[in-house]
Amino acid sequence: MNRVDHAEIKTESLCNVVTRALGQAAKRPEVTSFFDEPTNTASHVVRSPVSQRCAVIDSVLDYDAASGRTATRSADELIAFIRQNGLEVEWILETHVHADHLSAAPYIKKRLGGELGIGENIRVVRDVFGKVFNAGTEFQRNGSQFDHLFIDGERFAIGRLDAVALHTPACMTYLIGDAAFVGDTLFMPDYGTARADFPGGDARKLYRSARRVLSLPGATRLFLCHDYKAPGRSEFRWETTSQPSAHTTCISMTG
Repeated sequence: MNRVDHAEIKTESLCNVVTRALGQAAKRPEVTSFFDEPTNTASHVVRSPVSQRCAVIDSVLDYDAASGRTATRSADELIAFIRQNGLEVEWILETHVHADHLSAAPYIKKRLGGELGIGENIRVVRDVFGKVFNAGTEFQRNGSQFDHLFIDGERFAIGRLDAVALHTPACMTYLIGDAAFVGDTLFMPDYGTARADFPGGDARKLYRSARRVLSLPGATRLFLCHDYKAPGRSEFRWETTSQPSAHTTCISMTG
């Protein structure tokens, strides 16, 4: 991996990643998404078109609140797809800590391999929530549950696909070729953005993060983690582009 020294990778460099992907088919990822309606969560399998390498982003471990039991139906669907297509899991990525569902990342790793990755700010998030819930010393706050903690602007690869990790800030955006996986930073243009009222939340930081994502070239594909269907829309959606999202309900790109 190649780490960058500066705190924030330049927009020009990010645009170059997208431009290369749009001009070279081998650099443009193939994305297959799986939507879990009980948690309104979209999980994604991202693969290189010229190799069998892939990444899994924001997987779901099924959870029944009434019984307190977990299940692996959603994860098993992902695993079956990967095996049927002869793919090799290189990364199992989380864009953020999920407050509304459980991650199946450890389960998938046990069965398919791959490295678990998330942004380095997981340490901050876990520390905040550790204090909120008065968690004891057994609550690991250093991110040691993951194999790799990405810093802002860190470059990595999935097969021959170029990828960059971007902090936005507690959430992580993974720019892979011409596709950006934005977690909860943005929802569909007709719905808005994530919340900023969790402990440690900051609306100003969220706004800056959204603008950073929306500064990518207009042809950049944006893949979301959640969709709740805006009023008047009957179907779930989890893919858009950076261009229409510039006019999202809660974001103005002017001023």
